[in-house]
Parts: sequence; C-alpha cells; structure tokens
Amino acid sequence: MNKALSFKRCLLILLAISALSFAVRGLTMRFIRDRLTDRGWFQSGSYAIVDRTAQSILDGKSSILWMDDPSQIESAIYPPGYPLWIAFIYKVTGERSAAAVQRVQWILDALSLLLVVGIGMSAFNWRVGLWAGLLAALSPLLALYGVAPGADAPTSWIVLVGVWCLVISAKRQCWRWALAAGLIAGTSCWFRANAMLLVFFWALALLLVIKSDVRRRSLLAGSAVLGMVLVVTPIIVRNAKAFQAFVPTGLGLGTNLWEGIGETERAAEFGAVYGDDAVVEQERAARGLPADAPFGLYSPDGVQRDRERTRKAIHVIASHPLWYLKVMARRMWGTLNFAGEPSPFYGYLGINLTSKRLLPPDRQTGILALVVNVLGMAQSVMRHVLLFLVILGLWFAFKSDWRMASLVISTPLYYLSAGSAMHMEIRYGLPMQAILLVIAGVAISELLSLANILRHKLAAPASHLEH
Repeated sequence: MNKALSFKRCLLILLAISALSFAVRGLTMRFIRDRLTDRGWFQSGSYAIVDRTAQSILDGKSSILWMDDPSQIESAIYPPGYPLWIAFIYKVTGERSAAAVQRVQWILDALSLLLVVGIGMSAFNWRVGLWAGLLAALSPLLALYGVAPGADAPTSWIVLVGVWCLVISAKRQCWRWALAAGLIAGTSCWFRANAMLLVFFWALALLLVIKSDVRRRSLLAGSAVLGMVLVVTPIIVRNAKAFQAFVPTGLGLGTNLWEGIGETERAAEFGAVYGDDAVVEQERAARGLPADAPFGLYSPDGVQRDRERTRKAIHVIASHPLWYLKVMARRMWGTLNFAGEPSPFYGYLGINLTSKRLLPPDRQTGILALVVNVLGMAQSVMRHVLLFLVILGLWFAFKSDWRMASLVISTPLYYLSAGSAMHMEIRYGLPMQAILLVIAGVAISELLSLANILRHKLAAPASHLEH
C-alpha cells in the first residue's frame, strides 16, 4: 500500500513539473517566435542551409543521404539528420517554415525533462530525479534553446537518452544497454557533430569505474564504441565518396578553431578573425578575388579551405599551449557563469520570464502577470544558486557513490574539455547543462535530508522532556 501511495505521489509531482515545463517553454516560445527574423536571437543563416536541403529532399531534388554531385558542398556542411527531421516536420504539418518547426520542437522539449528525471532516478534515486526535473522545467537556459528552431535541442534529447542507457548499462552491467548508448550517441552526430568523441569518454568511464572484472568492463566499453561507429560510418563513407577526403560528419572544425582564436585578445597578433563573414573576406583578400566573385565560407574548395583553417589554428595553439589553456579555462567559465552577463561569443544563458517582456500591454497586470513574474523571480534565484548547488552536489555524489558520479559526470567533462578547445557556444553543450541539473538535484535532495535529520534531533529533546 505504501509503495502504491509513493508511486501515486511521484506521478502527481511529475505531472505538476511537466505542467511547469510547458508553461515556461510556452512563454519563452512566444518571445522567440516574435524574433525569428532577428539574427541576434535566431541562427537564421544556419537554418537557411538546412532548410534548403530539407526542401530539396521533399521535392525529390536531393537524395536523403548520398551526394552524386560533389559541388553540393552545402549538403556536407552539416550532418544529414536535422534536414531529414525538419523535412519530416514540413511533411506532417504541411507548412515549410521555421515557425512550424518551432511549434513541434517546443512541445517535445517540454517533455524532455522526463529524460532528466529518468537519469536522476536511475543514477541516484527518485528524489534526485524529481528535483532535477523541477530545475529542468524552470531552467531559462534549456527553455531558450529548446524553443528555438535549431538542431541543438533535438541533439540534446538524443544524447540524454544515450546517457540514460549508459547509466542502466552500468547498473546492470549489460553490454546491450552499452551498445544502445553508443548507437544513440552516434545518432546524435547525424544532427550535430559535437558528440563525435563523447563515446570514448563513456568507454573510459566504463573501463575505470565499473565494479567488475576486466573482461566485463572491456565488453561494456567496446560495445559503446561499436554502437557509435556503426551509426556514424554511413556519413563518413558518404563524405569520403563525394569529396575523396576524410570528413567525419560535417565541415566546420577548422572554422571553429580559427574563429575561436579570432575571439581572443591576441587575434590580431595571429592574424585570426571572428565571424563567418570576416573569415570569408579574409580568405577572399588572400586569394586576390574581387568583391563580386562567388565566394562563400565553404565554396569553392570547402574541404581544403577548412583544413587550411585547422592547420593555421593548430600551429598557433601548439606554439602557445599555456596561453591557450587559459583561453580554454575562460571558455569553460563562460558556459558555467549562470548569473553572469550575456557574452558576445558564448551566447545567452537564457531569459527570465517577466510580464513586460512576454505579455501584451493590456495583460501586464492581474493574476497572469503575477504568475509570470513569480516564475521569473524563481528563475533568477535558480541562476544565482545553481553553480553552488552543482559544486555541492558533486561532493555529495562522489561521497555516496563515486563510481556512478564519475560515470554521470563524464558527459559534462567531455563538453567542457572538447568544447573549450575551439569556438564554444552555450547551445552546443545543452546535454552538459541538463546533466549538471541532475548533480544540482543531488545537492537539494541531500540538503533536505540533512535538514530533516536535524529537525528530528532538535525535536527529540523536547519530546523526552514531555515524557
């Protein structure tokens, strides 16, 4: 009976958290919907590229995967998964627009908090899962990027499913779940290439922290890597066939590395620039091309030019390693400074809900306005305490179960280390941000448990005196 009551209670709490998630994302969606033409809030240039690919697929002008014409360089800039996804949305909704994609994605993102809850419950306990879910529902950062029509949020959902499978594989020491984690991590690379090496962090964690014999740990790690390779290989083969070169899942490594140096204080010293337009003009001038000559970021000779950017960036990094480590540390802080000011390089850490920002003038007073403002105040408090909760949660998690804590934290460590090596935007690391909420949930759960213990200890003497 107690178990039934506990399950019913958890279900009711989960439903309330889900309703909060829909409210926060619904309000944030209205804000972004009115700014889809503003490049400061919406990556319209990047979206235009995948939109053209999706439209070509629907019109039968392009293959779903293979490229018969190597001049179709736009098809290789990004992995093929997200164009396929928005083509599917266009087909289902009958509307080919970013607004249609937004209407679908914000609903799915509101439901994605269930993944955060599942990871917290599986890795730690149900209290951690529910607190993490509450933070995910309220998070201004996850809401902002979750309601934008882009590949970042869908990629994050997929990676979080992989993390959940990884946790289950460790708990059950089952290679099938590890294989599933690798397959899902590979699937995320069909949307964005950011998780390309994530599975190796997972494999290392499985090898080092699972309490089992070497054979079992190796089987789990190898299964995860195998799953990743199986899913990513078709894209690599496609690019190798089309361009006669090794292009893992998409172009852009060299661009991000070179622009990453361009955003530093020593950019002029190294001749680096920041921004796609600046890179194009720099390379146009280097080739002596007139201003009206057709010349884009990846055309012509996109593969060769991206590799040239990589070589230049690596030369700078290898020549100044200590300086670059400081740059990486600054980037890490830029994605963890939740209460800080927006950065021109890393992007927004979300927006707090306010009635003046989100509601029409005639609705900025009354009960609805009060609710919106209260949610915004709660988001503001969350911003200021979140980093403290994450640090405290890490201490509690490692103290109670260092093996599981190490496995869970392997994903944030990957995004911090790999992401900070180049131009880093907050939206690239959404899975990391979600996992950090799980760690914060550990802190809240433990603090409440300690408070409950303290309350009982203080009540005990009084009860003794009464008797």
